Amino acid sequence: MGCAQLRPKSGAAGDTARDTARVAGDPYAEMIEANRANWDARVPVHLDGGYDLDHLRRGGRRLADFEYAALDVSGRDVLHLQCHLGTDSICLARHGARVVGLDLSGESVAAARRLAAECGVDVEYLRSDVYGAVAAMAGRRFDIVYTGKGSWGWLPDLHRWARVVADLLRPGGRLYLIDFHPLFLAALDDQPDAGRLVIGDNYLSAGAERYDTPRSYTGNGLVSGATTHFLWSHGLDEVLDAVRSAGLELTAFVEHDLTCWGRWPWLVPLGDGWFGLPPGSPRLPMMFSVLATAR
Repeated sequence: MGCAQLRPKSGAAGDTARDTARVAGDPYAEMIEANRANWDARVPVHLDGGYDLDHLRRGGRRLADFEYAALDVSGRDVLHLQCHLGTDSICLARHGARVVGLDLSGESVAAARRLAAECGVDVEYLRSDVYGAVAAMAGRRFDIVYTGKGSWGWLPDLHRWARVVADLLRPGGRLYLIDFHPLFLAALDDQPDAGRLVIGDNYLSAGAERYDTPRSYTGNGLVSGATTHFLWSHGLDEVLDAVRSAGLELTAFVEHDLTCWGRWPWLVPLGDGWFGLPPGSPRLPMMFSVLATAR
């Protein structure tokens, strides 16, 4: 999602949406449709601030050094799932990848296309729900599936997601997931005092959680219209088991003590939109990354 917060507690002509969640009998159909409408409504707010899009337009990057070190994307076909405004898609393309970005929100896809054009970068964007990605790609396969930074909490079924990823990868292709650590994102309280973090919510899965708020995680305004959305908590055990169960071989798992979301005002800016804990603070995993290979 391009560094999207999962838990905010306080479309172009010719697109064909392939949203399999709308299939009759899918228990998540209405929830995913609500989320699609909510992300459509968030786009004007996110374009108005928070993503530092001018930094990106000037050639600035948004990926961390460890991401570039983990992935050799030059000359490779890369699919960016849940790309939102496509900020990370643009960074991948600037490093030589042939990138396709996919998102369930038509407004996000339209904004991503405009942003890529403003940055002078060639990225293909398609609208589809994640669970319909295989059909949306119409037989295309990729060397790398890149995803994360606020994506997994919007997915009700991680095992189904991992099977989709496996179907999208060529033999020997790699999944790279970089996302917020569930301890940092889901379990810790939103407004702790500096240096005093408090557990305030679920770490492990507790089913769908409904939210209704006009506030998003970034931007200068309020979401208008579709404010209802649904989120799901997932522990690291669920993430790793989903990857393994889909037949992907886990080759790396890392917990990171930095974040691309300035969740608390006392976090220390590290540059390029990344933040760390103040000096002297206990080390806390704020993000994690998974690298897995299709056998």
